[in-house]
Amino acid sequence: MAKTKQSARRKKFDYNQDRKKLKKKFIKKSNPRIENEQIRNAWDNRKSSARNLQEMGLAFDPNRSLPIKKPSLLGRERPTKAPVGIVTKPYVLNQLEDEASRPEKDSKSLSSDLIEYAQYMIREHSDNYKAMARDEKNYYQDTPKQIKRKINEYKRCHPEHYNAFINSLAVPQPMAQ
Repeated sequence: MAKTKQSARRKKFDYNQDRKKLKKKFIKKSNPRIENEQIRNAWDNRKSSARNLQEMGLAFDPNRSLPIKKPSLLGRERPTKAPVGIVTKPYVLNQLEDEASRPEKDSKSLSSDLIEYAQYMIREHSDNYKAMARDEKNYYQDTPKQIKRKINEYKRCHPEHYNAFINSLAVPQPMAQ
């Protein structure tokens, strides 16, 4: 099988290509981005992953940090020693513990269409879920249980919004004469 013309040709140096930029691009791709901000700020690219994590007080290999005790044939347990490293960056561990101890925010939200749908159903039918299921605006043909679940989700995700809506329904509008 014959070689292509391109492979037979002599290699030429490309003067228009910036080698420094290419090397930086390659290094950036080979080193993945660390998602955790505390670890990213304390990371030293000149050191290995194991050394970086050891300095921060984190485990690189969980099997070595928490070894499993091996029973001997004689029945005596020999204590196995885990390698102890010097922690030079304890602030990283403290920041991670502080972040883990904070309560997580409930970021669940509903779409504006679903909120409008729930409000319409409550406004028209109050608590009658069977009538809601027969309503002409029930485009997706939700069952009474599905509608009830959606309204409960609206109550749970937006309690202040829901209470304000219910209060506005309870107050009769003054009639203009």
